[in-house]
Formats: sequence, C-alpha cells, structure tokens
Amino acid sequence: MKYHIEGGTLPVVICDLEAGEQMVTEGGAMSWMTPNMKLETTTNGGIGKALGRAFSGEKMFQNIYTAEGGPGMIAFASSFPGSIIPFEIAPGKEMVFQKSAYLAGEMGVTLSVHFRKKVAAGLFGGEGFIMQKTTGQGVVFAEFDGHVVEYELQEGQQLLIDTGHLAAMTATCSIDIQAVPGAKNMLLGGEGFFNTVISGPGHVWLQTQPLANVASVLRPYMPTGK
Repeated sequence: MKYHIEGGTLPVVICDLEAGEQMVTEGGAMSWMTPNMKLETTTNGGIGKALGRAFSGEKMFQNIYTAEGGPGMIAFASSFPGSIIPFEIAPGKEMVFQKSAYLAGEMGVTLSVHFRKKVAAGLFGGEGFIMQKTTGQGVVFAEFDGHVVEYELQEGQQLLIDTGHLAAMTATCSIDIQAVPGAKNMLLGGEGFFNTVISGPGHVWLQTQPLANVASVLRPYMPTGK
C-alpha cells in the first residue's frame, strides 16, 4: 500500500492498493474510490471488539475495502479542519489515540478501547478517560483537530495538558490527572478543575484546536429552540 496526504488543513489521505490489499475504516470514512474496491461491513473480531470500539468513540461495525482484479485507490478525508497523520504500528510500537481519532488502517492493525488504569484519572479526566489503542502490524491513519505539536519525553519527564489537547501518545507513556492547585484557581481560573499529566518515556502528539473547545466557543451564537 502506498499513500499520500493532500489538502493542508482540510486533509485527505489517498491510498493506492495492489490487487488483494485491504483497508479497514469506520463507517462513513470513505470519500472516493475506484470501482474495483469491494466493500464488506463486519464486526471485525466479534461483538466484544465491536462494543469496545463503540466505547472508544467509533462505530460498532467496520468497513473492509479490498482491491479486486487489479490495483485500486481509496481516499479518506478528515471530518474536521486539522491533520491526518500516518503511524507505523508494530509489536512494541503500539499507539494510544484520543477518542474518535481513528480514520483508517491496514488489515493487520487492530483497534480497541483503552481505559486509564487509575480510577481517579477515569472519573475526573474528562474526555480523555476513554481512548483508543492500536496494535498489530501495519499503517494506521489518525485525524486530529487543528495543528499538531510533538514532544519526546524522557524517563521521568512530564507534560501538564488541558485534557482536550492530548491527541496521541506512544503506549510507553503513562497518563494521570492532577487537580488545579488552589480553590480560587479552580473556581475562577477558567481552566477547569483537573489537568492531564503525561509521563515519559515516549512520544506525545498535541492538537491545537480540540473540537469540544470549538463547540463551546460557538454555542453562545447558536439559535436556541423555543
């Protein structure tokens, strides 16, 4: 499988497949394709894995596209202005993504739900409580909101992040939550009660324009029902 990404802040990844090669996507991710791309909708691993994907922000069923009778082409566009980033998944190179980041991947990549291990992080960590984990072997494409900034954390290094800005991290990183210090800061600071703490070693991808933040800015300007 070969691919290239176009579109700047309105990106699309265009994948060129050899005969017999397959791509796995969530429902509705396909934007255009050649006529010889055969579609099969499946739970892709059974009802248990389908429910896990649903918890992680994806649809229960996945679509498998196969190039039949010769080379094929299929394209997947981002659902929001931002970035599409490819990741090479392999044993020891697993990735953890924000909820709903998964766009498409090769057949050898498995998508599952990833829960924070600590109860406190799960209860108070906001939208970062349930994340996605990719394992297996192959290329996977993830979509993030806005521009993406990367950091490499060494053992013991940490980043303090507003939860919505965490886009992805290598599975070697650990995640926790930390209360904003001081009652006045919590109540009047406008930054919420908790921040996400990412600890190395590993690589972290941060997004500049979380969709939830955009929605909160636009909400006062939206018409209300009567």
